[in-house]
Amino acid sequence: MSSIVALVGSPSVESRTVALLRHIADGLAGHDVRVVPVRALPAEALLGADAADPAVAEVVKHVLDADGLIVASPVYKAAYSGVIKTFLDLLPHEALAGKAVLPLLTGGAPVHALAVDYALRPVLSALGARHIVPGLFLIDKQIERTSDGVVLASGTQATVDAAVGELTAALVARS
Repeated sequence: MSSIVALVGSPSVESRTVALLRHIADGLAGHDVRVVPVRALPAEALLGADAADPAVAEVVKHVLDADGLIVASPVYKAAYSGVIKTFLDLLPHEALAGKAVLPLLTGGAPVHALAVDYALRPVLSALGARHIVPGLFLIDKQIERTSDGVVLASGTQATVDAAVGELTAALVARS
C-alpha cells in the first residue's frame, strides 16, 4: 500500500479545492492517504519559516516518508496560493526526490489552467519530484460543494479519474 500526502493550500475551510481533494482522497482506496490542510498549521511558524515547530515538522516528516504527493490549491493572482507556498518553502532540498506528484489547481476561468505548468510544476520539480504527472485543473463551476462532499459537472469525473490514474500508475511503477 502506497502512502500519499495530500496537501491543500486553500485559506478557506470550506473551499471547492478542499472538497475536491477530499473527494479524490476518498477515491484512492488501497492507499494510505493523509489530507493536510496547510491553513491549519501554525501561521507564525509558516510565516517565520520555522520548520522546527512540532506541527510543521510532523507534516514535513509525513511528506518525506510518503510515496506520493498531491498538491492542491486555488489559483490566486495567476499562481498557487501563498498558503501552500509558505509550506513548500519549508521543505528541504530534494524533499520530493523519488516521489510521484499530482499538481491540482482550481480557478475561476480556463485561462488559470496555465498556472499548473508555469507556476506549480517548476516548484515541485525544484524540490526533486521524480515523476510529476500531468496536472489537474478544474474551474470552480465544475465543482459543487454539498453536505456529502462534491458533485462534479458532467464529464469532470472522467478528467479527475484520468489524473488520479496517472498518479497511481506512477506509484505502482515506483514500487
